[in-house]
Amino acid sequence: MTDIRIALSDKVIAQLPAPEDGWYLARDTELKGFFVVVGKRKRTFTVQGDLRERGKRASSIRVSIGDANEITTRAARAIAKEYLAQISKGLHPKAKQGGDAEQVETDRNGSVATVTLKQAWQRYLEAHLIRKGRSEKTISGYRDHVERLFSEWLDTPLLDLAKDPARVAEKHDELTRENGPYMANGSMRTLRALYNHARKTNRSLPRDNPADAVDWNQEERRNTGMGTSDLKEWFLELASLDNPIRREFHLFTLLCGSRPTALQQAKPEHINFRRRTLHVPKPKGGNKRAFDIPLSREMILSLIRVLRLGRQMYPSQAQEWLFPAESASGHLTETKEDREILSKWGNDLRQTFRTIATAAGVSEFDAKLLMNHSIPGVNAGYVTRHKLVEDHLRSQQQAISSLVFSALGKSLTEQEPLIDWLDRRASRRAVRQFRSEPTTHCEEQQRIRPAA
Repeated sequence: MTDIRIALSDKVIAQLPAPEDGWYLARDTELKGFFVVVGKRKRTFTVQGDLRERGKRASSIRVSIGDANEITTRAARAIAKEYLAQISKGLHPKAKQGGDAEQVETDRNGSVATVTLKQAWQRYLEAHLIRKGRSEKTISGYRDHVERLFSEWLDTPLLDLAKDPARVAEKHDELTRENGPYMANGSMRTLRALYNHARKTNRSLPRDNPADAVDWNQEERRNTGMGTSDLKEWFLELASLDNPIRREFHLFTLLCGSRPTALQQAKPEHINFRRRTLHVPKPKGGNKRAFDIPLSREMILSLIRVLRLGRQMYPSQAQEWLFPAESASGHLTETKEDREILSKWGNDLRQTFRTIATAAGVSEFDAKLLMNHSIPGVNAGYVTRHKLVEDHLRSQQQAISSLVFSALGKSLTEQEPLIDWLDRRASRRAVRQFRSEPTTHCEEQQRIRPAA
């Protein structure tokens, strides 16, 4: 619950609702700095004020007065006035009692270090992930770390973890044994991010992040991409997939090098056959990273096939999604395959794209633009990407697609599964049938260029 401001009295305090988790403050409207900390089981009269040195704010302190069940509001308010007077003079009200009151540095909102992991996660989710337009997959990854792997810590104050970094290190060791080194590292990166974000509004939290105590597991880049010599066997595996829409999805992933999650949510309206582009409005990094994928001839044919197949197999879902499926979302959401049936998929194909791009003579700079990677360096900021799409980048895209299909050699004319799927006559029939079918949106009404 959020903090409230109300005229405190015994009756009002007794009627204050208990929070579902954590605590909130009920501030008195009559006496500034006097409030009740309302928890699940306890309500504590407290004062807060600024200790000053040489006229400047040195720190902000909170001093508890007593349990609301043991002292009346009138008596607590009288003590609060005395405490606040001492604080205004630069004196700690309980200094003579051994300074047992908690002295903390706070921000303007009076936030203190008792924030729990659950509260820090909710703040990070709303203020950082959702507000900055992070993808659902990114958010679900963070949620899995916090709500599943750190479930027993949800009600634990971050201050407790900061004071006991060995506890965090032990948790990392445990996750490494039970969930693997990559998951253990990833979960700790999430904890580190949540702590750093929480400290922005809770300056009383120690500067040292508890995740710094972790001995990180070594991580190596997965080199699972294919070379040109591997493509023939992979295409034969792909041709044997029962679902032709999944087949086109994997082929298109290979030809464009895009992240699978971005393609899963592609829509027919994102295709512009006249410009020969596929728009990706919300890739990794959010809306600000939106970009157009230039389409080679082979990519256009793949899109035509999947549009026709979608209308036949999933007519309702195909009206909205480029790669429709019988799922809750209406589009492909799970694109993993049995490795014994299809050896490479997902990010394997993204690595393959990068490998083939090098073999095709595409520069590293152009390959990064095609894959929508961030370009380092000051000069890169002056490159206007969309000015390159319809000419230069498309020619680079075509070079990559041409090398992919040339690697198949005579298989395109000798292997029956590939002939039925990718033969030129089959492609021409697909284009003619696509042109003659009823259109569902304006982009499909545009004339497909003869090269396709």
